[in-house]
Amino acid sequence: MSHDERMERRTGPDRERWLLLADVARAYYLDDLSKVDIAARFDLSRFQVAKLLKQARDQGVVSIEIRDPRRPSRDDDLARLLGVERVQVVDVTGTTETEGAERVGTAVMGALRHTLRSRMTVGISWSRTMDLAAKFLPDLPPCTIVQLAGALQVPGSGTLPQVISNLGSSPGIRTLPIHAPLVVDGAATARDLMRQPEIAQALERADDLDLAVVAIGAWQAGESSVWEKVSPADRDEAAAAGAVGEISGRLFDVEGSHVATALDDRLIGVRFDQLVRTPRVVAVAHGPGRAAAVVAAARAGFVTHLIVDSTLAEALADLLDDGS
Repeated sequence: MSHDERMERRTGPDRERWLLLADVARAYYLDDLSKVDIAARFDLSRFQVAKLLKQARDQGVVSIEIRDPRRPSRDDDLARLLGVERVQVVDVTGTTETEGAERVGTAVMGALRHTLRSRMTVGISWSRTMDLAAKFLPDLPPCTIVQLAGALQVPGSGTLPQVISNLGSSPGIRTLPIHAPLVVDGAATARDLMRQPEIAQALERADDLDLAVVAIGAWQAGESSVWEKVSPADRDEAAAAGAVGEISGRLFDVEGSHVATALDDRLIGVRFDQLVRTPRVVAVAHGPGRAAAVVAAARAGFVTHLIVDSTLAEALADLLDDGS
């Protein structure tokens, strides 16, 4: 009997126990959370977490595979084809859209915890995934966290300042927020806002980032929160200039080169050249509709760690197999 068949036959307390084992194991093995973080999330002791992880292995909830370097994994294959240091694929099979985004967001927070070191300066951009990830914030070492873009309010989501505020709740963490929208009506308004000392300080600090966490959107309906906030004329101008994707509203073409349009002058956020100069960039994307944008972002050369869901990973594999 397969794992799925056994799962279907479980009911009541037995099923709840199995689901707890799966949730704890996923947090530890896939999301890279520590036992301390898992204990806090599930209201358990570290001893209970260790016991549950052992039970998950013993009962077949977890199957550990030793990867032979002579037989690369899908993640390794995608990393090689995209030219990035690491690709992390998050399995979202059988999940709702929100559940899948939460899994991806948890992986992003795990990557942040593992990459961030004491006294680093890290920039964070907004996305729906980052918004959902805010509930899984790990303990972070003393550092400076820079908001990379103004707020972008979408239905059913929070705002980046909330995420920044939550991250800054840990001892020793300094935050540099941007209390402004990402997109404003005119270039003069953008210039005035960027002269405000607090906003100017955050944007200037983006010149000296050690690490950035950003989201990749595709320049098309339903695949970019920024697309939804600008006019049809803005969309058409960007598409005509060759834009296929965006990061915090900064557009890029199929080769990963910045696409300059009038929209640039109305954005309150990190510039494309600042991202290019950042030593380590964790980029996140989900959904098959973003495949071409992810390939283009990888060609830009600044993404070092890419986190995608399994539906996007499949679309990337198909696109790259076609030689795109």
